[in-house]
Amino acid sequence: MAKTSLCDAADQNLQTSLASFFRSMLGQDEISAIMAPMRLPAGDMVMQTLVTNPEQVDQIDPFAPAFPMNAARLVSRLTKRPAGGKVVVVLRPCEIRAHIELVKLKQGSMEDIVIAGIDCAGSFKNTDYKKFAEKDPETSTARFLKGVLSGETRFDGEVDLSAACRACTHMVPNGADLAIGIFGMDIDRQFLVSAETEKGEALFDKLGLKEQDAPGKREETIESLVAVREKFKNEMFEDTRSKTDTPEKLAAYLSGCINCYNCRVACPVCYCRECVFVTDVFDHDPYQYLRWARRKGKIRMPTDTVFYHITRMAHMSLACVGCGQCSNACPNDIPLVELFTATASQTQAAFEYEPGRSLEEEPPLAVFKEDEFAEVVEVKH
Repeated sequence: MAKTSLCDAADQNLQTSLASFFRSMLGQDEISAIMAPMRLPAGDMVMQTLVTNPEQVDQIDPFAPAFPMNAARLVSRLTKRPAGGKVVVVLRPCEIRAHIELVKLKQGSMEDIVIAGIDCAGSFKNTDYKKFAEKDPETSTARFLKGVLSGETRFDGEVDLSAACRACTHMVPNGADLAIGIFGMDIDRQFLVSAETEKGEALFDKLGLKEQDAPGKREETIESLVAVREKFKNEMFEDTRSKTDTPEKLAAYLSGCINCYNCRVACPVCYCRECVFVTDVFDHDPYQYLRWARRKGKIRMPTDTVFYHITRMAHMSLACVGCGQCSNACPNDIPLVELFTATASQTQAAFEYEPGRSLEEEPPLAVFKEDEFAEVVEVKH
């Protein structure tokens, strides 16, 4: 059973209390650094920052509704080789799940890190976060949390939670060493810290945290939120599938694609060193474009956009954690996360596989099962 503790919120300020908590972590001899979302000097963006000085943790803001990148990519970089010290990494649930997938794919490690996972209340698109935060950067996270914990999904009358977050049912960190909880809590008074692994328990004890039970309404709050998001997700999937269920509809859905490949770059689990779409394979000769145009009378430029997305879906759907960074990175606001998660949900269900659920579950395409999909391959025993 996990150890839990209720940490007091000093001066009714969650961020100040979290800064003190992270400062105490950096005071431990075995902890060399903390990587966490930190509010930048301009105040209108939050980015992952590697902090080694305990006196510079005050602007760490893990619950800010800003999600400019999935930090699993950064954790992968930090853990591919020994870093020379142990790092606490503060991650959202989808970031933890993505890192677990990368570890399975030999793109990272669990060594030399302590994962501090947070309850995730969601985030805005990058541009929407700027609009929301610029009104009062210092109080923006508190305003957001008060709203979202009371059931709001629209803020200031114009800013919505991203579709990925409204459809996400993995709001509680799975796979963390330490978990920081806010659901079911009065965040003006307390936040929850729980140790989920032996590594987490060791740090829990060194921090001198007192064991206390989690509030009884925590599970009820989480279940209620999951039900709301599950409903939104099912409606989103149905709508997306109706818009993409023929080749013609899919082409129309992706018509704004300019082959910038931002979605591939932003995807935390897309890890190939060399992508086929940036090789000579798709560097067509000029005469080829004219030949295609003459055959059909016209061709859309740039070409290969639909093929690119179909290839990505085939390649990534089993590992997709639904973080929404593909949509966040798209310059033309194509609703990519809706398409990818709708596809991924079916692929993952077919293989009974949930990415990031466990380090012990091997990726399905890495495992041979003789009796798998017999109805497809028509193998009779």
